[in-house]
Formats: sequence, structure tokens, C-alpha cells
Amino acid sequence: MLQILTPLMRIIEIPMLALQRRLGVNKLAWVFLMPNLVLFGLFAFLPVLLNVAYSMTGGDNVLLGDRPYVGGRNFGLLAECDNFLDPNSCREDKFWRAIWNTSWFVTLQVGIMVGFSLLTAIILNRDIRARGFFRSVFFFPVLLSPVVVALIWKWILQRHGVLNAFLDWTGIGGYNWLVDAQWAFAWSVFISVWAHMGFYTLILLAGLQAIPRDVYEAALMDRASPWRTFRRITLPLLSPTLLVVLVLSLIKGVQTFDEVYAFTGGGPGTATTFIIQYIYEEGFAGAPRLFGLAAAASLVVAGVLVLLTLVQLWANRKNVDA
Repeated sequence: MLQILTPLMRIIEIPMLALQRRLGVNKLAWVFLMPNLVLFGLFAFLPVLLNVAYSMTGGDNVLLGDRPYVGGRNFGLLAECDNFLDPNSCREDKFWRAIWNTSWFVTLQVGIMVGFSLLTAIILNRDIRARGFFRSVFFFPVLLSPVVVALIWKWILQRHGVLNAFLDWTGIGGYNWLVDAQWAFAWSVFISVWAHMGFYTLILLAGLQAIPRDVYEAALMDRASPWRTFRRITLPLLSPTLLVVLVLSLIKGVQTFDEVYAFTGGGPGTATTFIIQYIYEEGFAGAPRLFGLAAAASLVVAGVLVLLTLVQLWANRKNVDA
């Protein structure tokens, strides 16, 4: 194998040496970066620009050249409300219901998931029996497809599902979990936490293992209580990792779509309709397909995510400086 690669590498070396002499060592790095930059531009930066362009057009034509320019009309439709706290007073009431559902979902899901992930990481960081097995168990749901996760829990929670069969057997009696709006929303939060908690637990576990053991040994010698050790040592040293987990879980929570869509379809009614589902239905599943309105809604979501991320980074930098 080496005998084949050596002549091949020498052939490649000839034009690269000529290019290095012409551009210099520093500029040669751009030659190696260019393929990645081209791919990033085509599949990341260009779609963003197209999305901005579509948000300023109307009609249901697919091609951008066939769509009339409407300026900020799509953003005006989304913001046309008598009372932003009452979706029924808005022209795009479904958009604001999706906004409020997403806000509640993210608040509950991120708070519960970060809290349980931290607790689980602390437990799994201890010297307990079968620690490797439990780490694998908590991480296993992350490996499943979101649609598979949704179908598993739908099979468990449907009217004639496993959970109701067990409740009927115990004499408690079953319940239409997916027909009740509050229960459907609560189960959506639970399923999302169950499916993604292992990923954030793994990140926090890595952060805990990066904390020097000497610090804990010094705290033990000073007879610090476990709560004081956690508050004075673990939390401050783990705060950068916690920030990463918070930002990632926040972005993932706002982008929730496939699990909930396969689980409830956004129902009952609009109880579990979130913002990404709204964008999907307006742009691709509805009739007519309102690409401009969907693009405008996606830009609103992107702006909120950027703003929240900047606020969290600012708060973290303020804590570090303090």
C-alpha cells in the first residue's frame, strides 16, 4: 500500500509546491479551506439569503422570479394583533398560538431537562455499582430516531395502549391521554425530556470529570458539607458547561417538530402546535403554500434565538468577570 501511495503523493506534491511558491505559506491555507467554504456557502449561507428574499415576496409560485415583491407585508401580517396576549385577536392566530405553545414548552422542557441532566450526571459521576450500564441506559434514547420515539410513546399512550391496559388491569381505569389538551402537552414535554436528556447528561458528565479532584479533597479536609461543596465548587466550575447545555437545549427546544408532529400531529386542536410546525404547514402542507409567510416566521424565530443566545453569553461573561 505504501509503495502505491508514495508515487501518488509525489505527483500531488509538484503542483502544491508551485502553488505555495506563488501564494506563500499563509495564503495556501485558503486553498485547503476553499472546498469547505464553498459547501458552507451553498448549503448554509445561500439558503439564509434565499429565505430573506422569499420573506419579502408573496403569492404561491415556487420560483423566486415569479413571485411579486411585497416588502414587509408578511411581517406585518404576523404582527397584526389587537392584544398579543390573546391569539384570538390576531390575524394570524395560529402563529401566536404556536408562539405561546413553544414558549411554554421550551420553559418547561429546558428547565426540567437541564435539572434532571445535572442530577443524573452528578449521580453517574459517583463510584456506584454498574455505572457503565446506567450511563448506557440514559444515553440509549438519544440513539433512537425522533419518529421512532414518538411512535413508541404513542403506542403506549393511545386509548387501547399499554399504559391504559395496565391501568384497566389495576382497576384505576384508562384515560384518553392524547385527546385531553393538557395531558397531550404534558406528555409532549415528558417525551422530549426522555429522548434528549442523555445527550446533555453526557456533556455535563464530561464537565464534572474535568473538575480537578484536588479541589474536592481540599473541601473534604475542611469538612465542607455536600451542599456547600456543590454550591461553592461544582456549580462555579461547571458553569461554562452548563451554559453550553442551556444554549443547545434552548435552540433544540424551539426547533422541536418531528417528535411532537408524529406523536400528536399538533393536536388536539392546536394544543401541541409549535412554531416549526406552523412554518411547515404554511410553507409546505397548506393550500395555498404561503412560502413568504413561512419564511417571515422562520426569520422571527431565528432572530429570537440569536437574541436569547447573546443574552445568555452576556450573562455568563458578566458572571466570569465578577
